[in-house]
Amino acid sequence: MALPSAARALRAAVRRCAHPSRPRSTPSAAPRGFSPAAAGTGPRPGPPPPPQGAERDLPPAVDFGDPREAFRSKSNAELLRGLVVLGLCAVEPLVQHNRELLQLCQRVLGQTLFDRLMKMTFYGQFVAGEDQEAIKPLLRRNQAFGVGAVLDYSVEEDLGDGRAQNTEMAVLHLCGAEKREKRYRAHQGFGDHHGGVAGAHTYFYADEAKCDQHMETFLHCIDALSGSSDDGFAAIKLTALARPQFLVQFSEVLVKWQRLFHQMAAEQDQAGRAVLDIKLELEKLQEALASFGIASKAESQQWFIGNKLGTISTVDLLDWNSLFDSRTKLSRPLLIPNRKTGQLEPLLSRFSKEEELQMKRVLQRMDVLAKRAMEKGVRLMVDAEQSYFQPAISHLTVEMQRRFNKSRPIIYSTYQCYLKEAYNNVTRDMELSRREGWLFGTKLVRGAYMEQERERAAQMGYEDPINPTYEKTNEMYHRCLDYVLEEIKHSRKACVMVASHNEETVKFTLRRMMELGIHPSDKKVCFGQLLGMCDQITFPLGQAGFSVYKYVPYGPVNEVLPYLSRRAQENRGFMQRANRERDLLWKEVKRRLLTGNLFSH
Repeated sequence: MALPSAARALRAAVRRCAHPSRPRSTPSAAPRGFSPAAAGTGPRPGPPPPPQGAERDLPPAVDFGDPREAFRSKSNAELLRGLVVLGLCAVEPLVQHNRELLQLCQRVLGQTLFDRLMKMTFYGQFVAGEDQEAIKPLLRRNQAFGVGAVLDYSVEEDLGDGRAQNTEMAVLHLCGAEKREKRYRAHQGFGDHHGGVAGAHTYFYADEAKCDQHMETFLHCIDALSGSSDDGFAAIKLTALARPQFLVQFSEVLVKWQRLFHQMAAEQDQAGRAVLDIKLELEKLQEALASFGIASKAESQQWFIGNKLGTISTVDLLDWNSLFDSRTKLSRPLLIPNRKTGQLEPLLSRFSKEEELQMKRVLQRMDVLAKRAMEKGVRLMVDAEQSYFQPAISHLTVEMQRRFNKSRPIIYSTYQCYLKEAYNNVTRDMELSRREGWLFGTKLVRGAYMEQERERAAQMGYEDPINPTYEKTNEMYHRCLDYVLEEIKHSRKACVMVASHNEETVKFTLRRMMELGIHPSDKKVCFGQLLGMCDQITFPLGQAGFSVYKYVPYGPVNEVLPYLSRRAQENRGFMQRANRERDLLWKEVKRRLLTGNLFSH
């Protein structure tokens, strides 16, 4: 279908978002074990894919204010549970002391009764089940309503504050940590990286065998998704597959290398330009490297020739980054100037044999996961983490995207838009994918580590990496999203997940899809929300034929309590900002009561 036709289809759909007035289609058969009478109606099938070359049908309208549509998939018990749980999440004292209250309930009730209570309340709201078999009914039911899954095994080891800090300090206080920049040093107060984290799953490093265990867990996630959720995602974290000390050290090296490029840009009066607009004249760059004592002109010429850059007259950031791998393999370390002292310092003290082996192992683990995902028709979502890990995580993710995102995007990266550098990171990696010819897959989030990142920066004395206000973060999110959507329009070689509970962001995305001629059947844009939250966004999108996913945690009750504790913390902030979901839940309860469906079986 021509782009103008797609634009007309979406324009009409988005107009009806603001002015919902349409007849309901006949509901299809409900999933097995689901009562249409209790929920009011079964799922509506999304529009089927059009025949090759045919005109695409107008997608059904999306109305985020219709409680019947929002909670069409919910039984009466689930509806009432949502009201209770989301209401409790808005009670400040309960949320503030939720960890202590959960432990008290566990001691008073005993494990059996406690597990039953949790499954009736918080666990049942936010977690899909205990194992791969237990979660399949929910995955299949959601799929019947047009909602896929991002599966995450959310078991965490609750070490307690003191032991957690000591465990992390033991692995981070190595290899000359006292010589690192402040941002990449260990700090006792932040040894427990659970602290100040809302909603994100975190891992502690024990040894390489534990990393192999985590890889097996991720493989089970991939297997569980196969056949249960069409084109689903398995969420993985690189801190589960690699030693944190290695990620921190590697991140610092990457940041210093890029900072040297910006120093060279300042020498050529290009400071302040957009990252991809900086073009360093090769001749002047070689002179600057020689004047700093970093490399003679002959040596630097060999760098560029060795990286097939010998015929170019200018060097941009991507050219500069391509030099990195070959330089770090040389026998003598690369010396770069310290910004404060002016003295030359090694960019990288050579990795020990054990560290080189760790690098090899993490890439092997990612390789195993990617190959299994391809085999099972599942995609991998590499989650973002703390800013002092993230440069290494992004670098390793790009390495895997180069290998596996050839014909379809198997590997998705994640960008945290509360970071000041988010737009530069998105544009840099997108441009790299264009030059090298692989498909760019990404998830955009606002971020889960804000409280921890800000407190750490203040206590350790480095610049806060977070945008100063929520409004600035929204601006950054929309700017990054718009950049990816433009790429989808022009090349069709990018895909994005809009992972947001913000209704205005979702409406912004629908409007831009309409304007750019991106049809939902293209499957280039998808949406994501957490299980148990914002059903009024997720399910109307799924029923209208848009690609949408629930982030689905699972695991035994007692072992997901740390995750549930932080979920309550995140919900507190969310519920304080908006009561829309609770209002819609009440409306649906009243509607079912008045129609006689609330007490039906």
